Amino acid sequence: MSDREGRPAGAPPTNQTSGPAGAGNGFALVGWRSPAVVAVALVALASGFGQFGAVAALGDVAKTFGHVTHGGSLAARVGLSGSTIGVGLAVIRLASVAGLPLAGLADRLGRRRTMLACCAGGLVLTAAASISPNYWWFVGIFAVGRPMLSATNALSQVSAGELTASSNRAKAVSLVAAGYAVGAGLTAIIYNLGRHTLGFRGVFALALVLLVLLPFIGRSVAEPDRFRREAPSEQGQPVLGPVGPRFRRRLLLVCAVGFAVSVITGPANSFVFVYAQNVRHVSGALTAAMVVIAAPAGLVGLLVGRWMADMLGRRPTTTLAMFGMAGFGILLYSGSTVALFAGYILGALAGGMIAPALGALVIEVFPTSVRASVAGWFVVAGVLGAVVGLVIFGAVSDVSRLSVAAMVTFLPALPVAALLFALPESKGIEPEQLAS
Repeated sequence: MSDREGRPAGAPPTNQTSGPAGAGNGFALVGWRSPAVVAVALVALASGFGQFGAVAALGDVAKTFGHVTHGGSLAARVGLSGSTIGVGLAVIRLASVAGLPLAGLADRLGRRRTMLACCAGGLVLTAAASISPNYWWFVGIFAVGRPMLSATNALSQVSAGELTASSNRAKAVSLVAAGYAVGAGLTAIIYNLGRHTLGFRGVFALALVLLVLLPFIGRSVAEPDRFRREAPSEQGQPVLGPVGPRFRRRLLLVCAVGFAVSVITGPANSFVFVYAQNVRHVSGALTAAMVVIAAPAGLVGLLVGRWMADMLGRRPTTTLAMFGMAGFGILLYSGSTVALFAGYILGALAGGMIAPALGALVIEVFPTSVRASVAGWFVVAGVLGAVVGLVIFGAVSDVSRLSVAAMVTFLPALPVAALLFALPESKGIEPEQLAS
């Protein structure tokens, strides 16, 4: 199909600026605030809403399917042991490994088609989790849908990066990251304000609203000109993420960093609402307020991270953000309600900082022909890191304080940040220049 101007459906507008001279390809590129990038950010929002539901409602899920008593242990107060919760979350995270072949499909079928199809499937399964009869059914349904939402999030970053030039790329990646964060935040806010009426089942069922809106959003999602013009000739090859020998060292490096980041973010993000609701006994209204306050902190982090990524570079910005995420994660679980609020809000700031720099770096150091497959491998690395983090954090929390679990889990991940400096600095450079 083509539009009235004869362009293929999903192609970016032709009246946009072409690529910089350094790229030498004259791609049809768009600004970071263009409808095409905004639409991708809205798809990321839907992905965030679906993915974060398991975390936001975990306290209610544990109480519903567990057994709360008056003992002093984590299991007594939450309803399920830290190990059970950690393993369940690890299974959901581990299922995202299947996001690799899904993301890799985008190197054959296109970014737009693959991203929208994965988002729709993930939202359907998120809604299906609302009828889970027990904890492990809940885990299983989310585990089936998680790869689709993980692939959606990865491809939204790839699409935003490919639609824009270097001067706009960190901004576009920031906007998409903000969309994902808004979706995740909406889940938490809606659940915490309505958990006595909607419950976790009602919140998950709301995914159907986004599913209905997705076709309207999809009309503005464009196929990046970079992909359309540089689509690989090996269209029939397997899509399990093949990356040529020339770029495998870079792939290992970015995957190692993604693994380390997720060792921190997995437990820091996944246990927080169980901790707030079932251990600190923070009310739903206060928990929702915490999430609302964290939203502008995350936005400030995105703005600061975007500026630092363009001025100081992708590598130092990512390194500083990693140290901030670990430190604030330890603060979050240090044992008071004030520390919980401060750690969560400052953690959102650090998480916002890392998104533009690391997201742009992963996009820029690989060629178009394998970029979606690399994004899939990056998802796998993040999954494995989150699984390791969740299992360690859950096991230590069963025998010691959560603050100890945070230190044991987060601090060993920080030295991996040194590997960033073995990658080329991509600030101000088009991907085609680094791939040449």
